[in-house]
Amino acid sequence: MDRASIIGSGPNGLAAAIVLAQAGLDVDVYEAEAQPGGGARTLPLTLPGYLHDFGSAVHPLAVGSPFFKTLPLEQDGLQWIHSPAAVAHPLDDGTAVMLYRDFEMTAHNLGEDRKRWKDLFQPFAEKWWAVAPEILGPVIHMPKHPLLLANFGRNAIQPARFFAHNQFNNQRARAVFAGLAAHSFLSLDAPVTAGVGMMFAITVHAVGWPIPQGGAQAITSALAKNLQSLGGNIHTGHRVTSMKELPDALTLCDISPRQLLAIAGDRLEAPYKKALNEYKLGPGAFKIDYALSQPIPWRAGECALSATVHLGGSLEEIAHSEKEMTQGRLSERPFVLLAQPSLFDPTRAPAGKHTAWVYCHVPNGSRIDATQRIEDQIERFAPGFRECVLERRVSMPADLEAADANLIGGDIMAGAMTIRQMLWRPTKNLYATSDPKIYLCSASTPPGGGVHGMCGYHAAQMALRKRTR
Repeated sequence: MDRASIIGSGPNGLAAAIVLAQAGLDVDVYEAEAQPGGGARTLPLTLPGYLHDFGSAVHPLAVGSPFFKTLPLEQDGLQWIHSPAAVAHPLDDGTAVMLYRDFEMTAHNLGEDRKRWKDLFQPFAEKWWAVAPEILGPVIHMPKHPLLLANFGRNAIQPARFFAHNQFNNQRARAVFAGLAAHSFLSLDAPVTAGVGMMFAITVHAVGWPIPQGGAQAITSALAKNLQSLGGNIHTGHRVTSMKELPDALTLCDISPRQLLAIAGDRLEAPYKKALNEYKLGPGAFKIDYALSQPIPWRAGECALSATVHLGGSLEEIAHSEKEMTQGRLSERPFVLLAQPSLFDPTRAPAGKHTAWVYCHVPNGSRIDATQRIEDQIERFAPGFRECVLERRVSMPADLEAADANLIGGDIMAGAMTIRQMLWRPTKNLYATSDPKIYLCSASTPPGGGVHGMCGYHAAQMALRKRTR
């Protein structure tokens, strides 16, 4: 039987391994850390009995992944939990904009923009399984649904702030859209940020924003179980430092371009190595995990209906925060992403206690302690929050990189989302390298960051096609 090696056991590495194993290859996965999963791990980061997601916490792109949909992950132990609302966005007037999977329930939050929201996003939500493969792959490709993709693209290419001002009339719709678009790690005045906001708005209504029961590790465990059922093996605590350590066989790498250079540089041609050296890193994340004595005391009580809360106030305030970050500064009021999974999954904390997961965007490698600014933002919308804190685990960008070597400088998006790197990520070869036996399958390839496995899926499919030829 032909062999293949996978370096890294994140969702993309495991997806690539499964595709190759399905094709009949004998697959071995090598993971540097003691626990598989990469950014999809769940760890005891604070007090005994409290479980925290190291990286991803809420998973619209996992439940909406075209590849994951083909796998029996529920049979392999993955259980999705949907909070009543997908997203909560509190405002200073004591109310919150709530996004529900149901369009009509969402419309009640948006006033005069209710019809516009539905007109913009319902056509794509209803056809998610047709549009998802188009947007969760290389930007340049032969579309199977050209009209659908063209209708998405004509708005997606716009800056989010421009899009929000032109599409919505009131501040509530503009604010909640800004929070969705800010997942891009870009200034909201940058092109294509509207596309990020649109994609996340569509997923709210198409598939929801669920959490996995037991944490993100449940996704990894289900993928690992599926791989093992196909005969694949996962070797943890095995850090690959050179390709010479592995069999001379097809190798797919769920690692950063910088790591690929270190491990395989002697097998790569000079122009390709030059392109990898020029690959630009994206901003970092500053993350805090909390063990709490009680639920977060939101001023807008409806925030307790959602596992995901966006803290940033108005469109203009979120745009200012993200622009500051892209210019190497940290806003006094940073945009904060917060997850409160224990409200809906009691396995995460002791009875009556809770967890929270928060982060903000910071310049790559930032050493600024953002703790007070993050907590000031939470207190702004939930007075008394600090009194609920039993323990906090602060992870600066360097801490994130130490726990996962792919997160260079805290870059959880695996590379800057510039126009060039959206088109050619990391090079025009996409997943292929200059060595016909080595492929890159990490989030540094299309479609980029997020737990969806599509980078690994596309890389493995390319490797199999080229191998057949």
